[in-house]
Amino acid sequence: MPAEATVVADYLSAQENKSLLRFLTCGSVDDGKSTLIGRLLYDTKLLFEDQLAALSNDSRKHGTAGDDLDFALLVDGLAAEREQGITIDVAYRFFATDKRKFIVADTPGHEQYTRNMATGASNSDLAVILVDARQGILTQTRRHSFIVSLLGIRHVVLAVNKIDLVDFSQKVFDDIVAAYREFSAGFGFESLIAVPLSARYGDNMLERSPRTPWYDGPTLVEHLESVPVADDALVRPFRMPVQWVNRPNLDFRGFSGTVASGSVRPGDAIVVAGSGRTSKVKAIVTKDGVQPRAEAGEAVTLTLEDEVDISRGDIIAAAAARPEVSDQFAAHLIWMHDDALLPGRPYLIKIGTRTVSASVTEIKHKVDVNSFQKLAAKQLALNEVGVVNLATQQPIAFDPFADVPQTGAFIIIDRMSNLTVGAGMIDFGLRRATNVHWQALEVDKASRAAMKLQKPVVLWFTGLSGSGKSMVANLVEKKLNALGRHTYLLDGDNVRHGLNKDLGFTAADRVENIRRVGETAKLFVDAGLIVLTSFISPFRAERQMAREILEPDEFVEIFVDTPLDVAERRDPKGLYARARRGEIKNFTGIDSPYEVPASPEIHLAAGERAPEVLADEIVAYLQRLGYLA
Repeated sequence: MPAEATVVADYLSAQENKSLLRFLTCGSVDDGKSTLIGRLLYDTKLLFEDQLAALSNDSRKHGTAGDDLDFALLVDGLAAEREQGITIDVAYRFFATDKRKFIVADTPGHEQYTRNMATGASNSDLAVILVDARQGILTQTRRHSFIVSLLGIRHVVLAVNKIDLVDFSQKVFDDIVAAYREFSAGFGFESLIAVPLSARYGDNMLERSPRTPWYDGPTLVEHLESVPVADDALVRPFRMPVQWVNRPNLDFRGFSGTVASGSVRPGDAIVVAGSGRTSKVKAIVTKDGVQPRAEAGEAVTLTLEDEVDISRGDIIAAAAARPEVSDQFAAHLIWMHDDALLPGRPYLIKIGTRTVSASVTEIKHKVDVNSFQKLAAKQLALNEVGVVNLATQQPIAFDPFADVPQTGAFIIIDRMSNLTVGAGMIDFGLRRATNVHWQALEVDKASRAAMKLQKPVVLWFTGLSGSGKSMVANLVEKKLNALGRHTYLLDGDNVRHGLNKDLGFTAADRVENIRRVGETAKLFVDAGLIVLTSFISPFRAERQMAREILEPDEFVEIFVDTPLDVAERRDPKGLYARARRGEIKNFTGIDSPYEVPASPEIHLAAGERAPEVLADEIVAYLQRLGYLA
C-alpha cells in the first residue's frame, strides 16, 4: 500500500475508533446555549470558509454581538429563532477533537418549549447546564436540572456563562456554584463540575483564560474529552422489542428489531416477555449476513429454534433476567401539552414498539420545581412533573427506568389528535388486588338477553344542556316499554344525587363522571338491558372510552344536535342565564367546550323537528338493526 494511502487509512481508523459523547446544553432563555455551541464549532475548526462568510453576513443582519460574530446563528436555524433571538427547536450538531467525537443537542430555554428540552435530554450522556452569571439560578435552571436527573443523566457541567459581564468575579461564580450544589444535592449526579465561561469570547472553552487566574479546573472541552461515560446499555440484561415479523418466504421466519440493551449470541436462552414462552436463538441475521453476536444499538433479525408466537410489540428478553409484566405501574410523568392531563381520560401509551390504551388512575403528587416539594394535584398542566399511577388495557412488559431506561420509558399520545402529550419513566409495577379474579358465572349476557327477546345496547345521548336529550330519551324508553322491551335510563342529573354526588364540574370531574357512568352502563348491558344514557358528555375522548369498554355493536352514539342559541332560549332550568352572569363556572357551551361527535350512529337535528319524531327515528333504527328482535 502506498505511504499516502497508509496515512489516510490510519487516520480514518483512528477517527472511527474514537469514543462518542452525546451531550445537551440547557438552561434558561438567553443564557448563551447556542452561542456556546457555535463557539465550539468555531474553535474546533469545523466551519468552512463559506459558512464563516455566511455567519459574518448573518451577524450583520440578525446578530446581537455588535461587530463580532454572533455564534448563536450557527445553530438557530429557524427564521423565528433568528428574529426573536431564542432557540425553539432542538438543533443537533457534530464536532470532534483529537481525543473524542461529540454530538451536541442545543435545546430551547423558554418554558413553552420544555418538552423539546426533554426530547434532547432523552439520548444524552451528559448535560451542560448554563447559567447567566448576572442572573444566577432561575426557575428554568431548576426545572431543566430536575428533568435531567429524571431522565437518568448522571454527568453535569454547570457552565457559568457571561462571566465577562460581571468582571470575571470569583465571588459571583462561587455563590452560583454553592447555590446550585445546594438545590441539586439529591439528584444523584455522579459528577458535577463548574466552569466559568465567556462563550462569546472563548474564555475557558478550549483554552484556560488568563482573565480567571483564580480558576484551576479544566476547560469545558478538556472535561468533555475526559469525562468517563460507560455504555451501561451493554451490561444490562438483553432486551429487544420486536418491530417486525420478517417472513419473506415459507422457509424463513425471523423477528426484527433494535437491541435495546445487553447482548445476545446464537444458543442463548430467550423468553417472550408477555407470554412467557421460551426458546433459544438459532441465528442472528443482518444486512451483512449472519453474525456471531449482537449488542445494544444494533438492528438485527433473530431466528429461533422453536415455533413461538411473537408479534410486533413483544419483547424478546434473556430467559434468566426477565422484565416485569403488569397492567398497572407507578411512574414519573412530564406533561407536554396545553390541555391538562386528566385522570381517567383514555390515552395511548407507547413503550418500545408496543402501543396500548391506558389512563392515569391517580396523580399521587406533582413536584414544585422551585422548592421540589410534593404538592397535591388533580391534574397536570403544561411542563408540570408528577408521580402518577397508570393502568393499561392489556398487560405490558417493562423494566423500571432506573434498571433499563430503554424499556422503562414511554410516551403518552392523545387518541384524537395523535399528538405526543407526555413522556414518562416507570418507577415500579403495581401488584394490587392480586387475590381478585374474574368469577365464572353460569348465566351469561347472551342468556339474559335471550330471555328478554332483545339485543342489549347502550343508547348514548349527547348534546348541549337544553338540547332535548332527556326529553327524547324519556320518549324512547316509553316507546320501548310499550313494545315490551327491558330498559333502564341513566340521566345526568339523577346520577349526581347518588353514584356521582361527590363530583363537581371541573374537566377532571367530568371525565370521572363519564367513566363511572360507562362502567355502570356496561353492567346493565351485561344484564341484557337496553340502556339509555343522557349526559352532555362534552369530550370525545370520554365518549370513546365508554364505547371501547363495550362490544363493537353495543354502543350507539346519538348526537342531539341543537344550536347553542336555541338551547339557550329554552334554558328550562335557567342555567345558561346563571352561567352568563358568572354564577356557574365550567358550563358547557359558555366557558367550557363541547366537542361535536365526529361520526355518531344517529345524528338528530333536534332544533328543527319535534321530540316525538326524533324518538320514532331512534326506535326505527333499533328495529332495523335487530336490537328488538
